[in-house]
Amino acid sequence: MKKKLGLIVNPIAGMGGSVGLKGTDGEKILEKAKKLGAIPKAPNRAIEALKEISSIKDTIDLITYPHDMGENEVKACNFDPIVIGSIQEDYTTSTDTRNAARDMLRTKVDLILFVGGDGTARDIYEAIGDKLPVLGVPAGVKIHSGVFAINPKNAGILTVMYLQERASLIEAEVMDIDEEAFRHNRVSAKLFGYLKIPNFPQMVQDTKAGSIPSEAAAMIDIAWEVVDNMRDDHIYIIGPGSTTKSIMKQLRLKYTLLGVDIIYRKKLIENDVNENKILKLIDGKKAKIVVTVIGGQGYVFGRGNQQISAEVIKNVGKENIIVVATENKIVSLNGKPLLVDTGNDEIDDVLKGYIRVVTGFMRSIVYKVA
Repeated sequence: MKKKLGLIVNPIAGMGGSVGLKGTDGEKILEKAKKLGAIPKAPNRAIEALKEISSIKDTIDLITYPHDMGENEVKACNFDPIVIGSIQEDYTTSTDTRNAARDMLRTKVDLILFVGGDGTARDIYEAIGDKLPVLGVPAGVKIHSGVFAINPKNAGILTVMYLQERASLIEAEVMDIDEEAFRHNRVSAKLFGYLKIPNFPQMVQDTKAGSIPSEAAAMIDIAWEVVDNMRDDHIYIIGPGSTTKSIMKQLRLKYTLLGVDIIYRKKLIENDVNENKILKLIDGKKAKIVVTVIGGQGYVFGRGNQQISAEVIKNVGKENIIVVATENKIVSLNGKPLLVDTGNDEIDDVLKGYIRVVTGFMRSIVYKVA
């Protein structure tokens, strides 16, 4: 008997990342993202995952929703899908995601593969709870939940493993944050519940871990190390996070905690820039990127800092990337490698290997990037 795989794509997930909007929850924010030139990310992420599943396409029934909520992506990979439900083409909402999850529950799929971010995971949880196993393909700006594969390729591989009964299930957290608070530099994360996901530790991400007060001194040490080594002939792209923003604090510069800021010769050029602005500011100039590690998960690129896109990284060069992290944050990884998920396989491959991580004043380690 054929296994049934459900696919739900949130086509607007992640559109706010590269243009610096920190999410796309709400119609007004989505319209603003479009006006700023944001383009859909989720469809291509879905196709990346589906390519890994294509090896078993003749042995499964793939059930999905119309148009760019799954049908278009599935047909692009030469699947013959069963399309259920109805939506307004080129206009989807969280209600459509919840309806799709309920329809797939009624259809009794064996697994729902969904493409989106924390908001999408929350919608699915609110619709069906833990009545079906699910697996997320990361495509959103906010990826705090533990229900996502590390990247689309791993999502596809793990889907095949589960449908072939080569992976068991575990419970994983569904987390989401208040986007409006996020845009005002406040992280208000909340646990909404748990979903069942296929279990393979090297392929799924952990829940994001926050900083602890005792790290404040370590962040100051890191800031002094970076500031002391700043060069006047380089523009510095300062990524989101409390560790990176300690650098701005030491320089007594205005900063956006959860945005990307630009400094030159230790002076502020601009706050909260998007991908296009970064590319314009560094065009023809030397630049360095300063980013931190997401505690508990290990991501360096692709989670919350999509403004620093693959194109930006390509222009700056791996040799000009400065990774900063407290020793506690590195210890919290339990030996797992750092992760990158830029959406560009070529750039991800360039970033693989080993990279220097600044952990304090005149202190650093060399750590593996997977």
